[in-house]
Amino acid sequence: MSTRRTPGGGADAALVVIPTYNERDNLEPIVRRLFAALPTAHVLVVDDGSPDGTGEVADELAADDERVHVLHRTEKAGLGAAYVAGFDWALSRHYDAIIEMDADGSHAPEDLPRLIGLVGPDGTGADVVLGSRYVTGGQTVNWPWYRALLSRGANIYSKLALGVAINDITSGFRVYRREVLETVRLHDVASQGYCFQVDLAWRAVEAGFVVVEAPITFVEREIGTSKMDAEVVREALVRVTKWGLRRRGNQVAGALRALRR
Repeated sequence: MSTRRTPGGGADAALVVIPTYNERDNLEPIVRRLFAALPTAHVLVVDDGSPDGTGEVADELAADDERVHVLHRTEKAGLGAAYVAGFDWALSRHYDAIIEMDADGSHAPEDLPRLIGLVGPDGTGADVVLGSRYVTGGQTVNWPWYRALLSRGANIYSKLALGVAINDITSGFRVYRREVLETVRLHDVASQGYCFQVDLAWRAVEAGFVVVEAPITFVEREIGTSKMDAEVVREALVRVTKWGLRRRGNQVAGALRALRR
């Protein structure tokens, strides 16, 4: 079902990884829109054993279109684990640009040519491009006030705790140059849920990669329910706090070493 790719840069060497769990009604429309925007890209659907038949829909799409690939997992093991499995699949097949995107329509595939263009085909430009709701030109549509407040608060807290100049570090709409995912030790990323996005972006910054934000319009899903729950929020709060404290501790230790010289 897979096709070996020759690195060449640009959208013709791009793979869009779409994790799914109970997205039967959303999957085909989003794939159709994606190919209209990026006809030469490939799609990898990573389905976590959806009981609603999403995996079967993905298989039907793959049977009809060689650009669609499917990775079946036996159980719902979390967003982070699904993305790591998808990234491994992509790296082993030599894709140059590897993209995260949700299946529920909240991320507009029509934005992808612009996001990929910021990476550049010749090793110039950004290493990671985040589709951002919280930069000039970015926005959210039809979001309940409490979701908007939670998202804003999480991003402000992460920015301050980690000392990174990223306004939407929880964004799940992003483009990675393959070298980033080869460098950041994916299998050491223990975070699940939306904390996975924070973890991976921070690792990219710490490794010296160029991370930029591009404005997007995030639209609340119309079909299905959000996967956000209290455990996802708790994990993100605990992990970001630990990382922030470790960062501050390293700064203090460095300052003390400097004073002793």
